[in-house]
Amino acid sequence: MVISEILKNAAGILQQSGVAEPRRESVLLLAFALQKNKTFLIAHPENKLSAEEEKRFQEFLQRRANREPFQYITGKQEFYGLDFAVTKDVLIPRSETELIVENAIEILRGKENPTFCEIGIGSGCISVSILHEVKTASAIGLDISENTLEIARENSVTHNVLNRLDLKISDVFEVLKNEKFDLIVSNPPYIASENIETLQVEVRCFEPLTALTDGKDGLSIIKKIINDAPKFLKPHGFLLIEIGFNQADKVKSFFSSNVWQKIEILPDLQGIPRIVKAKIR
Repeated sequence: MVISEILKNAAGILQQSGVAEPRRESVLLLAFALQKNKTFLIAHPENKLSAEEEKRFQEFLQRRANREPFQYITGKQEFYGLDFAVTKDVLIPRSETELIVENAIEILRGKENPTFCEIGIGSGCISVSILHEVKTASAIGLDISENTLEIARENSVTHNVLNRLDLKISDVFEVLKNEKFDLIVSNPPYIASENIETLQVEVRCFEPLTALTDGKDGLSIIKKIINDAPKFLKPHGFLLIEIGFNQADKVKSFFSSNVWQKIEILPDLQGIPRIVKAKIR
C-alpha cells in the first residue's frame, strides 16, 4: 500500500476512535514509523511501504486508536525547547508548565550558585530545563517512585545536567534534613478524584494516576508543600506551584501572612490561573 492510501485509511480509523486531529496524527505516526519527516511523506505520496514498515505502522496506529497518547508511543515530548524521554511512569510534560521554568530562571539568574528543590520531579522536565538555562544552579529532585527517578535521570544525562541534579526517593520533603534552597518548585497532583472521569481518555486511562490526583480534593499535597516549604527556604526564598482550574483562591488561603510576604497568581497563555508564586519573609 502506498503512503497516500495508508494515511487516508489511518485517518479514518483514528477519527472513528475519537482522536481529535486524525489526519495530523496519522502523518506524525507514519513519519515516526518510517523515521522520516512530514515533508518526505507529502513529497512522496506514491511511495510503497515494505511489509516490515507497514507492520510497524499498524502497531503504532492500533495503539493510538486505543487512545494511548502519541507521546507514549514515540517515547518523547518536547518541553521548553528540549526533547524529553517519557514513559507511562511519568506525566507527559505540558506547555503551560513552562511558566514555572520561566519564573524559576528569572528568580535564580543573578544569584551566586543558586539552589532549588523540585517536589515530584516526574520526567525531570522542569528541573532539567532550569539547570540547562542557569548553568551555575544545582538542584535536588524528589519523587516517590524509583521508576520515575530513572526517567528523570535519563533526561538529565541527555541534557548534561546530572552532575548538578541530586535525585532522591521521598514523599514530599520527607528525606530532607537541614537543606536550604533559594527556590522550591512543584507540579503536584492537583486534580480532585471526583473529576478524574471527566478527563480525556488519553489522560485518565494512560497517565499515572498518582501524578494526576491526591485521591482527595486535589489540594492536600499543595497544602502540605506550602506548610512545610518555609523550613527549607532561605530568607526571601521563593515557592512556585502549578495549580488547577478554580483553585487559586483556596490555595492562597493556605499561605500565612506571618510567614509569606508576597503571593501572586500567574495566568497561563489561556488566561487561566496556573502558577502560585510566593516569597518568604
